[in-house]
Amino acid sequence: MILQNFVFYDLETTGISPAYDQPMQFAAIRTDLNLNEIERVEFRCRLAPHILPAPQALVVTGVTPIEMTNSNLPNFFEFSQMLQELIARWAPATWVGYNTLKFDEPMLRHTFYQNLQPQIYATQTNGNDRLDVLQFIQTVYVKDKGLLRWPINDKNKISFKLDMLAPENGFSSHNAHDAVGDVEATIFLCRKIAAGNPKLWQQLLETRNKHYVRTLFESYKPIEIVLRFGGGEPKSYFGCFCGISSGNQNSYGFFDLDMGQGLDLISGSYDDIEEAVKKSPIKIRSISINNAPPVLPVDGSNLEWLEICQALQEDDKFQQQVSQAMASRFEEKPFEDKTVEERIYGGFYSKNDQILIQQFQIEDWPVRAELISQFEDPRLKQLGRRLISFYAPGALAKSNKERLTEFLRDKWFADDDRQVPWTTFSEVKRQLAEIGDKPDLAQETKDALVSYYDEKLRSLD
Repeated sequence: MILQNFVFYDLETTGISPAYDQPMQFAAIRTDLNLNEIERVEFRCRLAPHILPAPQALVVTGVTPIEMTNSNLPNFFEFSQMLQELIARWAPATWVGYNTLKFDEPMLRHTFYQNLQPQIYATQTNGNDRLDVLQFIQTVYVKDKGLLRWPINDKNKISFKLDMLAPENGFSSHNAHDAVGDVEATIFLCRKIAAGNPKLWQQLLETRNKHYVRTLFESYKPIEIVLRFGGGEPKSYFGCFCGISSGNQNSYGFFDLDMGQGLDLISGSYDDIEEAVKKSPIKIRSISINNAPPVLPVDGSNLEWLEICQALQEDDKFQQQVSQAMASRFEEKPFEDKTVEERIYGGFYSKNDQILIQQFQIEDWPVRAELISQFEDPRLKQLGRRLISFYAPGALAKSNKERLTEFLRDKWFADDDRQVPWTTFSEVKRQLAEIGDKPDLAQETKDALVSYYDEKLRSLD
């Protein structure tokens, strides 16, 4: 593996949906392999015109309406360019954060996709790879619980939230829900793990390499993975490789060796396999080998487990059926029913489109407006027109400008029955009512939020 630096990063956002919210703040600290700081950056940006931020997200992050509309800050498109340039400048690096694989990473991908950036997988290309410290923390809880102190939340359960875990372990300067503060807290916890259990630290670092994880699986030897579901505590699962999803070559089947019925299931029917994949208790789990899963080799040998592993290795039919069952479990809704945001993984761009989006990034807005008609991919056409309407409305016909207003009305006033994944005015009203009841929140802050959303409403007149 090529030696490379770490980049610890965090985003503060307008809400919890990667597809329909946006980052407002990005912070990153680059370190060497010994976790010594080399460089740090912080970027902020303005709100994109089509985003209706969640009031509760603004309260948590402390982002004010004035900051969201500050003309001295880069717009969302410029912000995406700054991030792409930074990732390229710091490559190769391991991009690290706290719960980044489930939240920050998808948010970055959508930022790049919706702003027509050439590379949405920037943290996984050009020698880059990824790690998630939350998975490290959960593994420490299982494998070396005494290494850290574990805070208890108001439900009398152990909390794995960064804003509780870091202070509990001595990080007193944590400014929670500020990107810089969260990055510093994450590095602090990593230093404790690396110093307290260097062997476990090194084992977990290996998982950033997809080829290492693949090799561990395809050895057909028992392996251990630490997982957490819902609000429960993390626990170890012991299993063996049993096939690759026919719908996703990075999705590997993990045959649970502790579930019993091992050889019986292998010799069973396809219906049995489908049930093992889809119904609780899950006997065959789907593990993404490119998401740095906390997979560890198993020391020693359990004869029963080894027998099952050998049977799995020799049974090609069983593996094929597992592949089919795993693919059917994660079937998506029809492509035509998806919004343009949801079509992010709808295929690679043509060579012509790849050239055009490179050009789109370096031209000025009038030229960008002319390039849109040359795109082959309808996603690029739609997203490109949206960007022009945001940042160069003069380049559009009057009908297109009117179409933007209609788009915003439809989006922000979507019926409650639709249960849309973005923030609507109905949801804003509900959240503002909850915020209004908070005695510890300054009245000035409450009034500023109400005024801001009133102004957003008037903008549609």
